[in-house]
Amino acid sequence: MTMILRKKANILQLLLLLLVLGSCKDNNNDKSGASSDAPQDTMPHLEEAVQKQAQLDANYVSTKKNAITHFYNKTWPNNSMNGGLLVAKNGQIIYENYEGMGNFRDKTPITATTPLHLASVSKVITATAILKLIDANKIKLDQKVNTILKTFPYPEVTIKTLLNHRSGMRNYAYFTDKKDGIWDRHKILTNQDILELMATKNIGLEFKTDTRFSYCNTNYAMLALIIEKVTNMSYKKAMERMIFKPLEMKNTYVFDYETDKDTAVTSYKGNKVEIGKDYLDAVYGDKNIYSTPRDLLKFDLARNAPDFLNPKLLKLVYTGYSNEHPGEKNYGLGIRIINWKTGQNFYFHNGWWHGNTSSYITLQKEKVTIIALSNKFTTKTYQVRKLSKLFGDYPFKLEDDEKAE
Repeated sequence: MTMILRKKANILQLLLLLLVLGSCKDNNNDKSGASSDAPQDTMPHLEEAVQKQAQLDANYVSTKKNAITHFYNKTWPNNSMNGGLLVAKNGQIIYENYEGMGNFRDKTPITATTPLHLASVSKVITATAILKLIDANKIKLDQKVNTILKTFPYPEVTIKTLLNHRSGMRNYAYFTDKKDGIWDRHKILTNQDILELMATKNIGLEFKTDTRFSYCNTNYAMLALIIEKVTNMSYKKAMERMIFKPLEMKNTYVFDYETDKDTAVTSYKGNKVEIGKDYLDAVYGDKNIYSTPRDLLKFDLARNAPDFLNPKLLKLVYTGYSNEHPGEKNYGLGIRIINWKTGQNFYFHNGWWHGNTSSYITLQKEKVTIIALSNKFTTKTYQVRKLSKLFGDYPFKLEDDEKAE
């Protein structure tokens, strides 16, 4: 009888998972009317990939869910997170919780379908679109950026050094904030403006290209322009065609300053004071994707499935490129990495923009996805990495030091 119940539970879990994932049929209809070089047939076999993974035992799910619930209640007492947390293994959701307000003025609640600002977790998705273009032989990983963006002023910068933050470029948020006439902060800054400023205002590199790592949002603003140039589509449309629609990420979109600034989920300080928009809010690629934990789970499953990227290219994604100063912290192609001396590697990306904080964690060996999003500023969002200890040998400390199984 116990075995029968377990089998029924596993079947129900699979049905629920497929309901979350949707059919993921490829959609190649481009309503823009423009010709496009965006790769098509992005992910045709996601359902099959999920079904091949081992179904979780009901007791295992219950044990992990209880531990995560305990962590959640201790970390965000009295439902104070104001966002969403999702934990899944083998694509099966173990824990999921949403609470708080997308807008405190009109009492709009945050639900499983509420798109929240991903902040720098957007970089993971931008990098993935670039990798799809590389996989489709539209561009090369080591290709010089100035062969694509003709006015780009730094001849040694490649697509790879944009992806791994070794370009040496300066952060646009800094060089446009100076009071020396480079940019009028009363005007909304665009990606194209950033490129033009670098090309015409004698903005030098911070350091020689590919000599060290320096996390810089400008890299991903340029990658977004490369996506537009290569696909002959806007970044928004290209992301829809290449990533969002094929994976049926139905509650994910690229923020458009002109059309979405009054309707997107509001962000808040920790005391619930609303944070308004500023002149940097129109720049995309480094930020400005809105999504949900469920949609990010679909994305994570696809990105790590064998049909999505060439395995050799996917291996390069999770390779660290910042080894000039030996230590634990590293960066791959659009993903942060912690390399411990034990040989264990931890892959993640955090984000912060205005009051929005985000954390995306993908545990490769254990096939676990952990996603936390919040629109009310709190660094507690980043503490969800501690949950990794429940699934593998990760040297994080949970309050009660729960043992991983």
